[in-house]
Amino acid sequence: MNKKLLSGLVSASLLSAAMSAPAFAHQAGDFIVKAGAAMVAPNESSGDVAGLGEFSIDKDTQLGLNFTYMYSDNVAVELVAASPFTHEVSLDGVGVIAEVKQLPPTLLVEYYFGNAQSKLRPYVGVGVNYTMFFEDSFTGNPAAAGLKLNSLELTDSVGVAAKVGVDYMISDKWLVNASVMYADINTDVEFKSDTTAITVDTDIDPFVYMVSLGYVF
Repeated sequence: MNKKLLSGLVSASLLSAAMSAPAFAHQAGDFIVKAGAAMVAPNESSGDVAGLGEFSIDKDTQLGLNFTYMYSDNVAVELVAASPFTHEVSLDGVGVIAEVKQLPPTLLVEYYFGNAQSKLRPYVGVGVNYTMFFEDSFTGNPAAAGLKLNSLELTDSVGVAAKVGVDYMISDKWLVNASVMYADINTDVEFKSDTTAITVDTDIDPFVYMVSLGYVF
């Protein structure tokens, strides 16, 4: 066998091995960025508000961002972020009385099932949520119900969070993701009715649904 033929066979063998080698994803040291649509769906409950029942808080969808570092092939740390969510707050028989904005950054430790060669990587996570409220204001027409409301403020919240999700690799760098996260969010809604200071303990406790596209660095 001449040297040219041998060299060609070796090169072909190496190329074939490279092409057939599994594409690694979610391996130790990888940094993954995901961006997509995140919907916050509150599961709210509160104390009675001026004899009109509990607060009702609507859903909102914004840009969701996930930043994941693979500590090992199966264990990751993830920061969940988003653009600010805006929610309308209502009371039965009155309608919309207020609008609030919030940012809920969440830090999670996650476990990925499967191995680095798996295209489909389900995962579970647990961590801490910090929700900050801002630009709280009364809107609508609460005065029509005889409510003289002013000086609205919501306290920030720290609570546990849990998440389940799945990544599907569409190439060695790109993936699609779907996830559901629960966050324990509790706030004191502080305001004045005319000149009387009122505080209403309110649980928001939302589920956050997200679909996204991700890239592995």
